[in-house]
Parts: sequence; structure tokens; C-alpha cells
Amino acid sequence: MAKELLPDALWARIAPLLPPEPPKPKGGRPRVSDRAALTGILFVLKTGIPWEYLPAEMGCGSGMTCWRRLRDWYQAGVWRRLHQVLLEELAQADRIDWDRAALDSAAVPAPGGKKRARTQRIAANRARSAILWSTPTASRSRSW
Repeated sequence: MAKELLPDALWARIAPLLPPEPPKPKGGRPRVSDRAALTGILFVLKTGIPWEYLPAEMGCGSGMTCWRRLRDWYQAGVWRRLHQVLLEELAQADRIDWDRAALDSAAVPAPGGKKRARTQRIAANRARSAILWSTPTASRSRSW
């Protein structure tokens, strides 16, 4: 039997973080369930196939539907919140090995550090170029 892409335990963590379905004032096609769309997203990410080749037999809707749902959930901050939830669960279970943790210092400000002042633009106060500088009496060509 094939391994399930979206186990119930993972779905139980993700489902409360998803935004509600937007209203459809004009009706339209029934919306693919969030769980089916997430299964399609996981399949594409796991296999590396192009979105348009997502098999219809999976019941996940089209690849474009899954891609749009991925985009919408990203914009809604679902993945950031899921990351936080999982980190909190791991921390409570004492399952994070801080000896192996790495921190990207480019993304984190130094504690108590001062903000750098912006570099002043000097274009208005720049000296004239010696190459382009000329006097009214200077000739542009040599007459020897």
C-alpha cells in the first residue's frame, strides 16, 4: 500500500491555520477541498513534476488550482504560522537540539545594536570631472 502524503496528524495541525473559503457571489464550480489541494501541492513538491502534469486521478483538482492555493496560503501567512506551531511543539517536547542550531546573522539584528545611518548621496556636491572640464579659452582641437 502506498504511503499517505498527508497523514491525519499533519492535517490536524494545518487545517486550523488555513483561511476560510472566500465567498462566491456569482456561484461557479464547487471548490476543491483544502485537504485535496494540499495533497496535490505535496505531490508536486515531493515528485518535482510540473504543476500542469498533476494527475487528475488523484482528485486534487488541476495543478493550477493547487498552485493558486499554495500562493494564497503563502500570502495569508499559513506556512509561517505552521513553522511556529511545529517549533513550539518540538520545544515543549524538548526535541530541539540547540547544539546543532544555526542562526543567519544577516536576518537577525544584533541585540542592542545601533541602526546604521543611510549613506548620504553626494551627486549634487560632486566635483566636476577634470576630463570634461573646459574653459572658454581652451581649444578642443590642436592646431599644430
